Amino acid sequence: MDKLAPITALGGEAPRTDTIGTITIAENAQVALASVAARLGQEAACKKALKSVLGGTAPGPGKSQMNDQLAGFWTGPDQWMVSAPMTTHELIADQLKKALGNTASVTEQSGAWVVFDVAGEKMADLCERLCNVPIRQMDAGDVQRTQIHQLSCFVIRHKDDNHIRVLGPRASAGSLHHSIITSAHSIA
Repeated sequence: MDKLAPITALGGEAPRTDTIGTITIAENAQVALASVAARLGQEAACKKALKSVLGGTAPGPGKSQMNDQLAGFWTGPDQWMVSAPMTTHELIADQLKKALGNTASVTEQSGAWVVFDVAGEKMADLCERLCNVPIRQMDAGDVQRTQIHQLSCFVIRHKDDNHIRVLGPRASAGSLHHSIITSAHSIA
């Protein structure tokens, strides 16, 4: 049998990290993702179960619940994306299905998205060139869906003021990465 080896969204054996000026752009292949959608008539029960899973709240529009292990953010009415470290939650969808029971439909998303962590003292300048999110008004945990290089993406403001996480379609990882790199060069 052939020896298969996983590759990252950018096609490497290891995640890619680029430093341009004060900005670091790191491909993060260690994020497990699953979408959660409350089933009809189970919205309240789903929110209650999700609140228990996330250890806080079931986030509302534009918000996330960030913890060390599981984190989640609102993607639409009664819909969320849940993330966790791949090392402990490789089977995140199965784990969520077990925890949420019949209150929600859960779909594995890890292979569908690419995750970039963008950090540095000029991150806000980069973000303003990259997309139309109001990054200087966003607080830690705020999330915006936006267009980056004609791709529908999520931008999450992290606890560190100089850190955002960008989630975009894995099939367009190269285009998204190019756009972030180009924006970084424009402020370097």
